[in-house]
Amino acid sequence: MLPPRLRRLGPVGLIIGCLSVMSEAEDWPRFLGPRGNGTSAETNLLDRFPAAGPPVVWRKEIGPGYGAPSVRGQRLVFHDRVLDEEVIECVATTSGSVAWRYSYPSRFQDPYGYNNGPRCTPWLTTNRCYTLGAEGRLVCLDLATGKPVWQRELARDWNIPEAFFGIGSSPVLAGDRLLVMAGGHPDAGMVALDPETGKTIWENVGEKTWTGQPKRGWPGTPTVVWSPADKQASYSTPVVAEIHGRLTAFCLMRQGLVSLDPQTGAVNFVRWFRAQVEESVNAASPVVVDDLVLISAAYYKVGSVLMQVAPNGRAFEEVWKGTSLEAHWSTPVVHDGFLYGFSGRNEPDARFRCVELRTGTVRWERDERWTPHSTKQPDTYGRGSCILADGKLIVLGEGGLLGLFRPTPEKPEELARWQAPPLEHPCWAAPVLADGHLYLRSEHYLICLDLRRH
Repeated sequence: MLPPRLRRLGPVGLIIGCLSVMSEAEDWPRFLGPRGNGTSAETNLLDRFPAAGPPVVWRKEIGPGYGAPSVRGQRLVFHDRVLDEEVIECVATTSGSVAWRYSYPSRFQDPYGYNNGPRCTPWLTTNRCYTLGAEGRLVCLDLATGKPVWQRELARDWNIPEAFFGIGSSPVLAGDRLLVMAGGHPDAGMVALDPETGKTIWENVGEKTWTGQPKRGWPGTPTVVWSPADKQASYSTPVVAEIHGRLTAFCLMRQGLVSLDPQTGAVNFVRWFRAQVEESVNAASPVVVDDLVLISAAYYKVGSVLMQVAPNGRAFEEVWKGTSLEAHWSTPVVHDGFLYGFSGRNEPDARFRCVELRTGTVRWERDERWTPHSTKQPDTYGRGSCILADGKLIVLGEGGLLGLFRPTPEKPEELARWQAPPLEHPCWAAPVLADGHLYLRSEHYLICLDLRRH
C-alpha cells in the first residue's frame, strides 16, 4: 500500500516520489570521509537500533592496525599487519570477499607495546590507492588490480628521526599534489609528490621556517627558542581547504601548526602548539570552518586554540584558547556552529562534550570514564570517535560501544546504543559510512553493518 501523497502522483510522479525518499549514497574514500571533516551527506539512516542491533552484513578477522578503512564504489581497502608483513587488502563492500591483496615485509615494533600494525588510512581515487605504513613505506597501487604503480621509502629518502609510535599521518591529495608529512631534516617536514610517478615536487617546513621564540603565557608553551631539531611529524593528518579563495593546507606537526600553499610549499604562517613535556604528541586533525581553524591536543593541558585567518591568508588572529576541548586522537565534528567530540588523554578522564566553536564555551558534557581491563561490558564510550550523517552523530567508543546522538547544544541526547560484537578495546579508528553501510574496525576485526532505514 502506498501513502496517499504517492498514489496521487501518477506513474512518472510515482517514480520521482519514490526516488526522493531513497537514501543519498556517498563514498568514504579517505581519512575522515568525502570532505575530510567526519561528515557524510547520506540520509534515510536508522534513528534507533533493533533489539539485536543493526543487521550485520559481514565481519572479517584482520591483523592489527589503527587506520580506518576507505570505500570507493564497491571496493573497500584496509591496511593491517599479518606476521612480518604489512598487508593492503581490497574486499567487496557487499560480502567482504577478497578482490586483491598486496603485501611487503615490515619489522616495525612499537616501543611502547601498542600493536605493530600501520596507523594511516588509505586514500582512494577513481584508479589509485595510496597507503603509508608504520615504517614509512608509501605505496601507490592500481585500485582495480592492486598492482604496484610506484613506492617511496620516507626513512631512506629523507632523514627522519624515530617517532614515538611509528608513522601515523595519512597522505592527502591536494589537486595534482600528494602531500606527505615526512618530518624529515633539515627541510622536509612536509613534502609534495607527483601522485602519478611519486617524484618529489617540493619539500618545505625546515630550519629556516622555525625561527623566533614561541608566544608565552598560555598552558604548555615552552620559553626556549624553537629548535631546528624539533621538526618531527605528528600523528595528525593535514587538512586542505579553501580559505579566502586560496587552497591552503593546514598541517598540525609535532611542534605546531603550519599553513602552506599546497601547490608550491610556500609557508603562510606557523603557530607553536605542543606540550612542554617531551612525552607528548599532536594527533587530532585541524578543524576548518570558513576562515576559522581549530587545533586541539590532550597532553598536559595544552587544550585548544581557535584562529581566524586574515584575508591575505598569511596571518591569523587568536579568537580563544583554553582547555574546554582536549582532543586526543579523534577529531571533533562541527554542526551548526558547535563542536562535538571526545576530550581527555586517558580513559579515567574521558568526556564527551559539546563546545561552542566561536567562544570555546562548554554547552554540555558526559562523563565517559572507562576501565579498559574490566570484565564487564563497557557502559560508557571512553575516548570515542564520532562522525555526522543524516542529522545524527554516530559514535564508536574505544571498547566497541556504538551509539547514536542527536547533535543539539541543549543537552546530550542519546538515541540508541549497542555493544558491537566482536569488537573490543582498542577501537581507535573512527566509523566509516558508505552507501548506507557502517564499517567499524577494532584491533582484530572489521565489521559491516546495514544502517539503512528500510
